[in-house]
Amino acid sequence: MTAIHDTRRLSLLVVPAVFVAGGVVAGGVPGFLLVFTAALVAIDRLLDLGGSTVAGAEQAFARLTRRRRRRAAPLEYLADETGWAATAARRRLGTQTITISSIAGTTDRHKAELLDREFRPPAWSRGRWTQMYLAAQRGAALPPVSVYRVGDRHYLRDGHHRVSVARAMGAEAIEAGVVELR
Repeated sequence: MTAIHDTRRLSLLVVPAVFVAGGVVAGGVPGFLLVFTAALVAIDRLLDLGGSTVAGAEQAFARLTRRRRRRAAPLEYLADETGWAATAARRRLGTQTITISSIAGTTDRHKAELLDREFRPPAWSRGRWTQMYLAAQRGAALPPVSVYRVGDRHYLRDGHHRVSVARAMGAEAIEAGVVELR
């Protein structure tokens, strides 16, 4: 979670905090009712943020697909079955943290046509994407993506949804199994 989200969550809890303070001062039944109301308002506001709810994941998906329709630059494609990449020397570098901005494209021709450079998902992938988003929001350990490294750029072999979700959540880096092509 980024500092922006944390600040937004805190600002939404100001009114409930005032209700709690009023409830403590008022005491008795009116105080109890103010504190109870504060709890309900706080829960409602946190749920409206999207948090780790299905509705929040759906909202994030809808936001990405709207942006995709407006300015979709195609994802770069690295053919690893033919050409130089098919015969290039490979060196396994193991699992590393890579910056998401270094992921330039994919080795899957189909995904290169469906995803854009920002890894915004196509409309048909809503179910899978929202599941991944919810898992990430809830802190589930997701497996590393798989990439080829060519110079300082990475080409995704597996983990397209994970990269899309990580970008949507504002992550700057992701764990990846890296194979260097020389």
